[in-house]
Amino acid sequence: MNSVLPAIVLMLALLNAACSSGGAGTQAPPSGTNPQTTDYVAPDTKVIQTMTLKASTIPEYLDLPAHIEADPTRVVHVFAPAGGRITQMKVRPWDRVEKGQTLALLESSDLARAVAEYHKALADNEVKQKQLLRAEDLLSHHAIAERDYQQAQGDAQIAHAELESAREQIRVFGMDPDLATSELRVAAPRSGIVLDIGAAPGEFSKSLDAPLPLCTVADISEIWALGEVYEKDFTTVKSGEPAEVTLNAYPEQHWSGRVGVVSDAVDPTTRTLRIRVVLNNPQVRIKPAMFGRIRVLRSSAQGILVPAAAVIREGTDAYVFVARANGHYERRKVQIGRAFDDSLEIASGLSAGDTIVSQGALLLRAASQG
Repeated sequence: MNSVLPAIVLMLALLNAACSSGGAGTQAPPSGTNPQTTDYVAPDTKVIQTMTLKASTIPEYLDLPAHIEADPTRVVHVFAPAGGRITQMKVRPWDRVEKGQTLALLESSDLARAVAEYHKALADNEVKQKQLLRAEDLLSHHAIAERDYQQAQGDAQIAHAELESAREQIRVFGMDPDLATSELRVAAPRSGIVLDIGAAPGEFSKSLDAPLPLCTVADISEIWALGEVYEKDFTTVKSGEPAEVTLNAYPEQHWSGRVGVVSDAVDPTTRTLRIRVVLNNPQVRIKPAMFGRIRVLRSSAQGILVPAAAVIREGTDAYVFVARANGHYERRKVQIGRAFDDSLEIASGLSAGDTIVSQGALLLRAASQG
């Protein structure tokens, strides 16, 4: 009896060891598998879109702060051509005016004096012309000496010259000599926008000696975007290079142009060169004194661009889903470079020829988390 009991205990121990060994063997992973592989199947393949990556030319841009100014050659500071008291201002700031439109009316003693001189010269010229005709008739009948005829001829020429001078003086004031009175009409010298007003009814204008113009009219159908380039970027920007302008007022809109001029003098305070981009502005949406940005191409290189929707971010990490066979997808970590509108540069993790999920990556993300 005593010899049988130890034998039974030994058999039970060996049986328990064999069972434990068999259970552990069923839980071991199959040979050749990697427990770290991320392999997902889309829950709804209809919304999954893929794209095969190709090497693209990725530009590197130089962004410059910019502000808008009117072309100085298209800006006219309007002064009254003669002194007088302002009776009416016909325009307001930001009114659109056409060439020849009345901007202001003045009661002008200078104009009244010029009109009086004109009528005096007109009457004197009429008298002298009649005297010349009479002298010609008398000379033909040998009733006067030729010297007297020459005197009458000279007087007529002088009177005519004085008349033309008086007429031209009134025309300089912008008035019709035969219709002018003491009321001076100041007309727009060109079509454009009234930028500001420098006078008001009741004020006395001193003509060209006035400290401020009556108003300023500018044609802004073509306008300048001005930027500043720092010394380290001087070699990047050249005249004639394409440029793109974006304004703070219209962040979603871009204006294309070319660098018109790069200044030759460095600003000693800011250590910058100024550049100018000329923009067409037919709808006058771009206003003087607006702020924005000038973007010019610095360089370009080959790289990989993917849609921003293809990249999933988790904290500081980013990854994409790479398509595999039979509707399976691999989650792959990537390094993000620069952003370009709706695309992102992939610095590492992908290469040309990879097929990635361009739309629907969020569904795969939800599947992976599930």
